[in-house]
Amino acid sequence: MKRQSKPDPQYRERVYKIVRRIPRGRVMTYGQIAYMLGQGYTPRTVGFVMHGADERNTPWHRVINSQGKCSTGRIVLPSDKQQRMLEREGVKFDETGRCDLKEFLWQPRRAARKPQAAKDRAALYSR
Repeated sequence: MKRQSKPDPQYRERVYKIVRRIPRGRVMTYGQIAYMLGQGYTPRTVGFVMHGADERNTPWHRVINSQGKCSTGRIVLPSDKQQRMLEREGVKFDETGRCDLKEFLWQPRRAARKPQAAKDRAALYSR
């Protein structure tokens, strides 16, 4: 029988702590945050956590999907709120609603656990 691990009581706060570090005019992806946090986090769970973020204390709008697009169209009203907030900070989107992750993706400074980890992370964001 597989033993279940206890849920992390700081699960949400661990996500918010990273998001609060994202500078104005830069973005991170749900998958990038999930990768940084490790096992038990997925892009979907990070998105779920971000949906409950306190707008006054957490810049939720700086987290986008791995295609460089906003994923809040069906959740947030008005549907283009996230994109407009990012554009006010200087993030540019093309006509399809995609920003260039090579230009706007923020990668926090931290040492890779292993040389392979950095290579794997780079593969996540190459097109």
